[in-house]
Amino acid sequence: MTVFDLPALKKKEHELTETTLSEGFWERDDARDINRELSSARARLAEMDAFDREFADLETLAELLSDADDAELRDEFCERSVRLGKNLVSKRIYVLMDGEHDISDAIVTIHAGSGGLDSQDWCETLFRMYARWAESHGYGAAVLDELRDGEAGIKSVTFEVKGDFAYGYLKGEQGVHRLVRISPFDAARRRHTSFTSVEVLPVLPDSVEIEIRPEDIKMDTFRSSGAGGQYVNMTDSAVRITHIPTGIVVSCQVERSQHMNRAVAMRVLRSKLFDKTTRERMERIESLQGEKRSISWGNQIRSYTLQPFQLIKDHRSGFKAGNVNAVLDGDLDGMIMAYLRFIKTDRAAASAGAATVKE
Repeated sequence: MTVFDLPALKKKEHELTETTLSEGFWERDDARDINRELSSARARLAEMDAFDREFADLETLAELLSDADDAELRDEFCERSVRLGKNLVSKRIYVLMDGEHDISDAIVTIHAGSGGLDSQDWCETLFRMYARWAESHGYGAAVLDELRDGEAGIKSVTFEVKGDFAYGYLKGEQGVHRLVRISPFDAARRRHTSFTSVEVLPVLPDSVEIEIRPEDIKMDTFRSSGAGGQYVNMTDSAVRITHIPTGIVVSCQVERSQHMNRAVAMRVLRSKLFDKTTRERMERIESLQGEKRSISWGNQIRSYTLQPFQLIKDHRSGFKAGNVNAVLDGDLDGMIMAYLRFIKTDRAAASAGAATVKE
């Protein structure tokens, strides 16, 4: 008996290995992505193989205990069982993250909404929350574009979170985040409600084909308004790219050269176009099923209440947290895992329902 589907993973690892050994592999555009996928598969294979061996050892111990009740063997069995259980729980990520691009890096954009300075301050708070979460997981977080307000907070910020499963973890953060608190910008100390939107996209591997015709894009250059040193601020190195057919606009101003900023902006544009195509396809499917789900300004996914009481609630999974300061300081794992379990259960229930109707 195996704990994981080792044959399928071994087959995948073998296929990837054969690909990397093929002639001219390192000249391929997707060589880096395939090599990263191979490294991840090998790491998972080693972990799963270790789990499988440990499970087999425990089965052997159980058989020995069924023949003779030995105290020393019983203690060993209990100790190793508990340790295996904890390790399995820590690796539940493999079960919950089975999306095509869950293993990818993530591009996160936060926009301040209605609420003026409060919303901009809330935008900056969310950015700090995600940056600290990324740091606690050993992920890199690099700002790609940032628009600060001269008085307070951030109007919008786009940053990239780099690390295995970054997108899988953060994809559930997409939507509207609502904050209720006593405004630090209101002299009368009144309670204010602020809204901020979060967009999360996967960084696509080069193997994903997204057609962007040169005649469909318009590129503008401008002088960076953010920090970055004299070379950034004194040259027109920042880039803004507009995709004319869709109206999607992306910009990057953090790199020192115009060429590098353009490359980063094009990477973000590819992800946005992929997301747009995916969403349009899902909307068509939902319309055929008579169901319409949307993420809009009036449909917040999560509420953060600081006054008159302290509570954070995810409106999809129902998860609640009273340790507001800890969450705003980056302790998001409980909320993220609750959402991942929720969508996994929700998807399974939907599939079961569809199967029942079909029968």
